[in-house]
Amino acid sequence: MSRAAARRGIAITPRTVKTRRIGFDYPPERLPRHFVGGDLVMSHVVAVLSSFFPEGEDYFIRSVRNYRDRVTDPELKRQVAGFVGQEVTHSREHRHLNDRLARLGYPTRAIDRLTGLGLRFDERVMPRSSRLAVTAALEHYTATLAEVLLTEERARAMFDVDEVRSLLEWHALEESEHKSVAFDVYRVGVGNELRRIWAMRLTTIGFLAATVVATVYSMLHDPATYNPRVLVPSLRRLRHSPWLTREVARRIAAYNRPGFHPDDFDNTALVAEWKERLFGADGELTGRLRGGPRPPAP
Repeated sequence: MSRAAARRGIAITPRTVKTRRIGFDYPPERLPRHFVGGDLVMSHVVAVLSSFFPEGEDYFIRSVRNYRDRVTDPELKRQVAGFVGQEVTHSREHRHLNDRLARLGYPTRAIDRLTGLGLRFDERVMPRSSRLAVTAALEHYTATLAEVLLTEERARAMFDVDEVRSLLEWHALEESEHKSVAFDVYRVGVGNELRRIWAMRLTTIGFLAATVVATVYSMLHDPATYNPRVLVPSLRRLRHSPWLTREVARRIAAYNRPGFHPDDFDNTALVAEWKERLFGADGELTGRLRGGPRPPAP
């Protein structure tokens, strides 16, 4: 345990955070315009979230690296290295998907540029402690949404394009593996509970607003949006989304509780199940593990 961690009584839970070399491809004949079960709104929501990821993941990496001098605990050091490697790969693979979606007419490149501009402005005006607090808050969002995908068959069934579903399952597994890393770096490097909670409250407003605005912007580029027979049923289905439930809202809101830790929601069995399912001896994605360039070392 590091001296800073010891002063705060912080113990780092051992966990494996492994960087995997993997790559995905999206042949035109297997990626229709509305690639999430043919649904208009959900296809644009997923495209927008994917557009956020490359710049967002890079921001997370920089925010955590800002505190590497405070991370002296060997276990947390190993986890940070795995976190960086995983996030680098997520950024690369989502850029690849976003380029493919851009060819289908989604404004993913414009959203990516705007996301980058916003995050770089944030880095100029916000202290590094606040940026790390925002990173930990957003990691709670991504881990919560990831675990919905991994636990809900109904959620996975929405993705009937195998390559997209495989990408999201792999990403969800790794978000679940490293869900506590940025949080633990914050505990060791900053440790201010009030700042952590307020960062989550402000992040929630910003993240939800950005997602809604970007989704509307994306949909305005799609001719199907202007067809009520497509738009209205899609909006009705959105109300029954597995990601828009009271349980998901409860999980997100739990972050605002003083003394909260991501491990309060134990996902050990879930991670073990999906590691075996995707990367075991007969795993669905084991054969892809040599694909793609190796991410740079942290």
